[in-house]
Formats: sequence, C-alpha cells, structure tokens
Amino acid sequence: FGNKGWDSATGVGFSRDPSTGENKKFGEYLSNAQGEDVVAGIRTPKMITEMKEEFPEIYDQLMETMENLEKHYRDMQDIEFTIENGQLFILQTRNGKRTPSAGVKIAVDMVKEGLITKEEALIRNDPKKISKLMFKSIDENAIVHVLARGINASPGAVSGRAIFDADTAEELANQGQDDIILVRPQTKPDDIHGLYAASGVLTQFGGKT
Repeated sequence: FGNKGWDSATGVGFSRDPSTGENKKFGEYLSNAQGEDVVAGIRTPKMITEMKEEFPEIYDQLMETMENLEKHYRDMQDIEFTIENGQLFILQTRNGKRTPSAGVKIAVDMVKEGLITKEEALIRNDPKKISKLMFKSIDENAIVHVLARGINASPGAVSGRAIFDADTAEELANQGQDDIILVRPQTKPDDIHGLYAASGVLTQFGGKT
C-alpha cells in the first residue's frame, strides 16, 4: 500500500515521453497515497524525476525496471507502481498510449536502437494518424467555442476570413490576402476561381466524395 507512511508512495510512469516520444522517462507520483489519488486531482502529484531526491535507491531501481520492461515488450511501457515501506512494487505494465508524432518518433528510435524492425515500425503506426502530421491542426489543448460541426472533406485545419462569393474571394486573393475561407451552400463549376483563391472551403451541403 502506498499510503502506509511517508516512506511509501504510488505513481504512474512511462518509459518514454508519450507526448513527444523523446527517450526519457516521464511520470508522476504521490507520497503516502493510493493509486487513485494520482489521477483524481485531489493532490498535485510530483514529477517522477523528484523521486531521485526523495527515494534515491528506489528511483534507480524503477528506472532500471522501466528499461527492462521496455526491452522485454519491445514497446513504450505505461507502468503503475507502489512503494510500500521503502520497497518498490510494480502493479501493472502495458503498452502506453501516445500521440501520433510520438508514435512515429518512438518507432524510428526503436529501429535505430535495434529493438524492432522497420517492418514492425510501419505496422505500429496507423496511416490515418500519420497523415495528420502532414497538415496544420488545431491544438488539442486549446479552449475553443464550437459553433458548428461538419464532415471534413480533406485532412488538416485552416483559419481565416469568411467570404461568401467566389468573385470577392478571387479579388481579395489578387490583393495579397491568403487567409480566405470561401463559404457556399454548395460548390459549383462557376465557383472554380474562388476555390483556387481560397485557403479553405466551407459548404452547407456535400460530403467527402
């Protein structure tokens, strides 16, 4: 139990950074606490690197264990652990979730490190998720007010000034404006010059095809 005193703790660690894919340990822990306390938001957890000062021997043991588990499973690990009366216990390990960009970096790095093959690296990354890396996107942590939702006909995101006819869109583009979003009920052949001028197109009707 991680709540048996101040020589006890509980936490979650990743063998690599799940946001960036960087090959460095990442995680959080709480002293004298149970596992649910880490994710419940009742107390502010400490970064796992702080264990080096509070539990130096256990920190080294945990880092070594993370390395060994990653090598064994040949993938980035998400590890739950508890320290009880100064003794480390690994409660669970599993392949960790990661962002698309982190997934690519982890796969490439593991190929270079000889942990997996190139073929395995390709299989591990979903092409749909990888395609998102090629286009602009909205920050997942941004606070936004959603006005409407629709079907994206192409990947990526764009921002700009809403223009409601193709002629004006073309005119503004000729003046050097490059943040034009053409808004139409639906696109027609007569709108082609406006489509070329716009950075994005929004329609009331239509779909991906």
